[in-house]
Amino acid sequence: MDFGRLVTAMITPFDENLNVDWAQFEKVMDYLIDDQQSDSLVICGTTGESPTLTEEEKLQSFKAAVTHARGRAKIIAGTGSYDTAHSIHLSKEAEKLGVDALLLVAPYYNRPTQEGLYQHFKAIAESVSIPVILYNVPGRTSVNIDAQTTIRLSQIPNIVATKDCAGTDQLTQIVSGAASGFRVYTGDDSMTLPALSVGAYGVVSVASHVIGKEMKNMINCYLQGNVQEAAKLHGQLLPIFSGLFFRPNPAPVKYALNLRGVSVGGVRLPLVDVTEQEGQFIASLFA
Repeated sequence: MDFGRLVTAMITPFDENLNVDWAQFEKVMDYLIDDQQSDSLVICGTTGESPTLTEEEKLQSFKAAVTHARGRAKIIAGTGSYDTAHSIHLSKEAEKLGVDALLLVAPYYNRPTQEGLYQHFKAIAESVSIPVILYNVPGRTSVNIDAQTTIRLSQIPNIVATKDCAGTDQLTQIVSGAASGFRVYTGDDSMTLPALSVGAYGVVSVASHVIGKEMKNMINCYLQGNVQEAAKLHGQLLPIFSGLFFRPNPAPVKYALNLRGVSVGGVRLPLVDVTEQEGQFIASLFA
């Protein structure tokens, strides 16, 4: 299954009471697919504030996304957690709702060994029949899925890709050693072009909420052999890549979307909205 080069980890829009705004959920999907050229959407990932969404909200989000996408973009459900049994439960429910694939984050806080990581992902993957994408983000989970563990997991038939934020050295090792057809995505917007240069397939992005078209253009320039133009575009986009993460995600990108007239509301505690001064900085990124 092809998830495309530009995958957006979609925010979850809230109303003024911080309830999920279901009407706006569909509008954000349309905006990301039609305007920002997202090939696939991750629903209820960290950018979607999965830690503060209830299971009911997650399942309703998966259902709403599948129904509204109508095949225009692949729907990838964030169903991973630090509890293997619950991850299996949520993954099975997501599969029933018709999602195209699962995104499974490395277990956070309990920090399993590499063998524990392997067995965790293997157990979840074997509980479903749809494709599975690993998600390695050591800066958030305090555990790294080592390259060799990812390579080992790539031998499991329905583990088809990874979103890895551990840097180009690890990406290079995975690209070189993984099973045929296994695809590597960077999860760091600023690493999109460097990752492509070492053989990654694409990016699972946050910045694509607001500069998706520009990112797709940069990716296409690189793929067409126009490396100099791609590098120029990378340089132009780099301040936005960095600026959207100067405060915990997704508060900055939600502010940027609201600024553009795409109403997505605020963030749930323990996250807090950006201040007025911080908002002025975000606005300056697009001036």
